[in-house]
Amino acid sequence: MSELLTERSGRVAAARKLTRRAGRDEAGAFLAEGRQAVSEALALAVSDPDAVREVFATEAAAAAHRDLLAGTAVPVRLVTERAAASLSETVTPQGLVAVCALRDLPAGRLAADPPALAVALAGLADPGNAGTVLRTADACGAGAVVFGAGSADPYGGKAVRSSAGSLFHLDVVRGAPLEPLVGDLRARGITVLAADGGGEASLDGLGDVLAGPVLWLFGNEARGVPPELAAAADARVRIPMRGRAESLNLAAAAAICLYATQLAQG
Repeated sequence: MSELLTERSGRVAAARKLTRRAGRDEAGAFLAEGRQAVSEALALAVSDPDAVREVFATEAAAAAHRDLLAGTAVPVRLVTERAAASLSETVTPQGLVAVCALRDLPAGRLAADPPALAVALAGLADPGNAGTVLRTADACGAGAVVFGAGSADPYGGKAVRSSAGSLFHLDVVRGAPLEPLVGDLRARGITVLAADGGGEASLDGLGDVLAGPVLWLFGNEARGVPPELAAAADARVRIPMRGRAESLNLAAAAAICLYATQLAQG
């Protein structure tokens, strides 16, 4: 941690490519910025040495987070403020960025050993919602989040920030065709529920259905769960609302459904 790397250095230039999805997929890595995300990444690296490849920090950030960086076996490289800014997608860069390995799990492995609670996202477009659903799923004890083909990339900067470190606590499946996965999970006794404002089942009337293993399907912010995918679920579920709001934000709906499931599963 002696010589300051600039934005022109090879390491920084390689890391900068990870701000684009093509670069992340090619390198098999993504960026996690800020103390919370870097802290969770380094905690994971204790048990999984391949989880974090390196950390970039400005001199100010290294001093401010000395307690976090001092004991890690992950290489920590000092960079200039300008170099740190080139790796950030925020207006006010925090000067602390980790290069982390993608956490993708094959859909087949999820189907072979499904958790008691999982989430699948069909065409979710907003990366902020992607990160918020990850954070909510983590808070409610879910074991996996599936990003169906066409959904936002959970490894993009906004999604990673919105997940507040929860990305490192869950299994992540990307780009999976959801209909075959739903069929495989139902065959293993998993109840598949599609969140739908016009659903025939009401969330408050599901009773013991939520107590068993459950996969929740959430769709695109504007269009919802595709009809053919909703038809493959065990039920389409609506959230009862007493007020006059037309609908709920996707992330808010996911929070309500997942919290109700958490309560049922004890």
